[in-house]
Amino acid sequence: MNKLKTLYAMAFALISISATAQTDKATTTKIVAAKTYTFVARSASPLNSSDISKVMSKMPGGTGSGTINLNETYYEVKVSPDSVVAYLPYFGRSFSAPIGQNEGGVKFNSKKFEYKSTKGKKRGWDIIIETKDVNENYRLVLNIGDEGYATLSLNSNVKQSITYQGYLKENE
Repeated sequence: MNKLKTLYAMAFALISISATAQTDKATTTKIVAAKTYTFVARSASPLNSSDISKVMSKMPGGTGSGTINLNETYYEVKVSPDSVVAYLPYFGRSFSAPIGQNEGGVKFNSKKFEYKSTKGKKRGWDIIIETKDVNENYRLVLNIGDEGYATLSLNSNVKQSITYQGYLKENE
């Protein structure tokens, strides 16, 4: 019985840790208004998730869920008033192949872009960023909640769409 209580206590602690907000409402409001934040990607959901699920289910330990968990220390989109820098993995169909081995994924540094921010209907923000000076034209749609959690939908002129789930943090 004590083992069962301990197990329930540990499960409750893990759930409460994962449910805590990334930033508070005031910090999220401040960094979104200042256009100085970093979106940190925690998972990716490709458009062709059924194909990805088939591949993932055949891998050792694969679940085949269509969502790919990412390492939070690597993949991000850094937004500042004068630039947007992205370093994200890409899973899906690309209609043109990169020449170099290190050119895969979504990597760009844009200085010329359109940025449109609107307050969400109920809460949060909807932000659209369209790059104008990179090889692929990207359209990033960020849906940000008050607590800093965000969903990034990435559209390209040469790749299928992909969605990333993550959170915002202040630029360092």
